[in-house]
Amino acid sequence: MTHPTDPSTRDARLIDRSLDRRRLIGGAAAGAALALLPRGASAQAAPPALPAAGSPFSDATVPDLARALGNRPFAGQPTNDVPDALKNLPREAYEAIRIRPEALIWGGEPHGFAVEPLVRGFYYTDRVALFLVEDGVVRPILYDRGRYEAGSEAGAAALPETEPGFSGLRIRARFGEQNQDFAVFQGACFYRLVGQGQEFGINGRALMLRPADPRGEEFPRWRALFVERPKTPDGPLVIHALIDSDSLAAALRLELRPGGPSTAAITATLVTRKAIDHLGLSGMQAPFLFGPHDRRGADDARAAVYAAGGLQIRNGGGEAIWRPVRNPETLQISGFLDNGPKGFGLTQRDRSPATFEDDVHHWERCPSLWVEPGEPAGEGLWGEGAVTLLEIPSDSEVNENVIAYWRPKANLPAGQEVRLTYRQNWGGEPPVGPLARVTSTRSGRGTANPRRLFLVDFTGDLLFTAAGTMVPLDTVLMAGPGRIVEGSTRRIAHPETRTVRVAFELDPGSERAVELRLALKTEGRQVTETWLYRWTP
Repeated sequence: MTHPTDPSTRDARLIDRSLDRRRLIGGAAAGAALALLPRGASAQAAPPALPAAGSPFSDATVPDLARALGNRPFAGQPTNDVPDALKNLPREAYEAIRIRPEALIWGGEPHGFAVEPLVRGFYYTDRVALFLVEDGVVRPILYDRGRYEAGSEAGAAALPETEPGFSGLRIRARFGEQNQDFAVFQGACFYRLVGQGQEFGINGRALMLRPADPRGEEFPRWRALFVERPKTPDGPLVIHALIDSDSLAAALRLELRPGGPSTAAITATLVTRKAIDHLGLSGMQAPFLFGPHDRRGADDARAAVYAAGGLQIRNGGGEAIWRPVRNPETLQISGFLDNGPKGFGLTQRDRSPATFEDDVHHWERCPSLWVEPGEPAGEGLWGEGAVTLLEIPSDSEVNENVIAYWRPKANLPAGQEVRLTYRQNWGGEPPVGPLARVTSTRSGRGTANPRRLFLVDFTGDLLFTAAGTMVPLDTVLMAGPGRIVEGSTRRIAHPETRTVRVAFELDPGSERAVELRLALKTEGRQVTETWLYRWTP
């Protein structure tokens, strides 16, 4: 098995494969203000021009562009004009092309951010217009061959003197006294951030349309990115993104702050061309190849391979949910119905290198991504809906086969504008409140075929007295369909780690899928997260 040596290298392959994979399977947000858009004679007008150099810029500029785009028929951008030498570069050669350190835009300025334009090539054939916003005016970013280090003979031969177009950008930022890669916007409408001391792992999706839908997934794409120069040394970096797709146009304003965790405060304006009945908001995806509870087909010296171990939810009723993710044999789609969710995200709880035993890729350094609505829960597109989880069979760690997003119940008619806000935290796991959290899930063969033994660990001080004895606990365990083997459920206390392990056996019988639910209570009060699990053969 080969291992990528650079997290950004892994991401290049990973994005392309995830796009292709969801095509093969057939295929955030807050209160929404809806307003009909004018249609008619202007619908046949040419696509609006992007701002020229020296044009004034404000927070209204990109939403106005999205309205102008959305009020016209969709016109796809050509992708066949990438020079063959760049398009045919091997992955390693493409990733080796970097801007020279002294040529980084804003490098060395007091705010600590630096911008690196990324040329088109390899899988990245979409043309993305890049702009700086300085002192309230627009300045296009122009290509200059002399600013780039080719990194290899193949790259040197491929980099043209004339403009090949950009595919996105990379942002470096100051974390304390160190500077490191902070964010990447590249590929469809993918983006990713890291927290302090972390490595790229999970990918965000600005918008999703019809994921894992029999009609096929539609992929909105970056069309232009406007990067504002920070006004103060400790200010955020603001990026304005224009997105286009067959069914809608959109504007995103992302206010980015590096730290532990790094944060993104996002305002989105969606303008629909067509009726939309399957919208994915604040989507995210990560690889899960195998782990302690799912080693299906894993002939690997490493102990585990995943960038996120589970889906974490705080639903509108306040319930804290932990759902371990899997690499299943067949596509699995799970919907967690809710009204006004308080937050959700793909979470990496395992922070010890011993969990993974991978000397090349440090999965324990991958960030978690947690999403919170930006306005009162229960309003607009954050009202009724479902946190949706896709688990796609995968045979490679480069496939981002675990996908989560919010799917509003409401459909969006054509010719409407929707405004939404939300916040993302990229870093450590979000707190679960005054509850014991799930710290481990393990599964293996039971006492007889087809029984399965499960070991679920809950860790928290409230499970033990000050003297170190386990408090009186009741186990709430349900399976449907299938059954829990009578007499198999037991609790094992580990006071030295403040952990209570629940062991039980599932007998699925002839069922092909079983939903499991587990929690611990004391005196009728739940004192742990709710552990959910879908067993499949």
